[in-house]
Amino acid sequence: MDHIAIHIPYLRRYARALTGSQSTGDAYAAAVLEAMIDNPDTIPDQDGARVALYRMFHTIWQSSGAPVSDADRGVAAKAQKLLKRLTENAREAVLLNALEDFPAVDVARIIGVDPDEAEALIRIGQAELAEAARGAVMIIEDEPIIAMDLEGIVSDAGHRVFGVAQTRDEAVSVGTDGRPDLILADIQLADDSSGIDAVNDLLAAHGDVPVIFITAFPERLLTGERPEPAFLITKPFRPEQVLSAISQAMFFASTETLV
Repeated sequence: MDHIAIHIPYLRRYARALTGSQSTGDAYAAAVLEAMIDNPDTIPDQDGARVALYRMFHTIWQSSGAPVSDADRGVAAKAQKLLKRLTENAREAVLLNALEDFPAVDVARIIGVDPDEAEALIRIGQAELAEAARGAVMIIEDEPIIAMDLEGIVSDAGHRVFGVAQTRDEAVSVGTDGRPDLILADIQLADDSSGIDAVNDLLAAHGDVPVIFITAFPERLLTGERPEPAFLITKPFRPEQVLSAISQAMFFASTETLV
């Protein structure tokens, strides 16, 4: 099962982005593992294991009708209502492509369509999610070149850059001079302060604000041992990944506080 285990943190990341909830996303990921334990014949071989794992997830996701759990009824119920407005499979396709870096041919295999339809669904999903929300994005990033890249990506997508900060203290100062609509945050900041702490300070001041964490070490956050972000981008990132995550995060307009 080692060849399966290495993919589980990323499956949970995808499931959380898809559902907008850590608990609901993790429940779906756990259901995949339970299905394999109950029926060992479904455990994929090492070759193609990642695609097969995500395909199993989608079989469960689609067959369940994406129900809303009691624990997540507030945010998830709102999300499910919004999801009904989107083209079927489009959001899944764009997430698989942009966030999880699957090519269209693998997206097609995962969601059960032909490659041309997968390409079309990716384009539709990008357009529909981009139209879902516009807002002011705060960037917490200590590397100037990366911060400039993020500013360009945010601005080119029609969002406003709320402000840029390199340390926890600067983030609190900038982020409390008004209220951002979304926060993009690195984990490790310039003075060895924590981007997680900076985000939690801002959430304490503003309440729920969607948050996307960007890190070169996603495995440090995706442990399943504490509250974790629903939206996580791995460095180095592609502009499409950032745009997809921003659209997703604003679409759900919620985040989980890390403690």
